[in-house]
Amino acid sequence: MESYLIGIGKKIRKIRKEKNLYASEIARRADVSNGLISRIENGRTIPSLPVLFAIIQALEVDPSDFFKSISPNGFFKYLVVRADEHELIEKEDDATGFRYELIMTRELKSIGTEFVMLTLEPGCTRETVETDAYEYKYILNGRCIYEIDGESVELGKGDSIFFNGRLPHVPKNPFDKPASMLVIYLYTD
Repeated sequence: MESYLIGIGKKIRKIRKEKNLYASEIARRADVSNGLISRIENGRTIPSLPVLFAIIQALEVDPSDFFKSISPNGFFKYLVVRADEHELIEKEDDATGFRYELIMTRELKSIGTEFVMLTLEPGCTRETVETDAYEYKYILNGRCIYEIDGESVELGKGDSIFFNGRLPHVPKNPFDKPASMLVIYLYTD
């Protein structure tokens, strides 16, 4: 259910921006506050059903079309987010010098997390491994190739990848410079 809710806020923002509308215009049309629109779009609050439908109406989209592309954690082998796909998060409060970039959002019921810094030296080698965690990797510097379940994905600085660690996987660095990444392991029920 929570992944639907995150998808709702992102979908509202996407449609609003595609239609070149300000949050204040949607708020006025839906008879809600600007701050509420911002909190919904940023996944910080859940709209009531009447408010959600007022916002959908304010966006001038059909409700069935609105919900069509929102889905919970459907099956995927892996999810790659390229550096140029990061989304700037608009905050309702003024904050000079703060820049929030949404890199990835996924709702999982996690029971444990590990944060690791991993550096891959050029030519590093290892057999494929499997873990009991969902794995998120954010490339800080350099480039690498991630092999996941027989498929290869090249990643560079600012790219990220999220996958089920139960699939056989291994990172490789066939390049001439080290690659470093932030690794987050999410251990789930």
